[in-house]
Amino acid sequence: MFDRQFFQSTLGKAAMLSFAAMLAMNIFALSSQLHAVPMAYAAGPVAVELA
Repeated sequence: MFDRQFFQSTLGKAAMLSFAAMLAMNIFALSSQLHAVPMAYAAGPVAVELA
């Protein structure tokens, strides 16, 4: 099904473009998650006093 004729057609080019866009979106999402600070550390210590 995925031969040279398919990828030379308009549908094949659209499929390759769609695959590249999904791959780029996943790489962007992963890289933004790797640089994010986890919520447990972002909140900081919480002091609770009981009266």
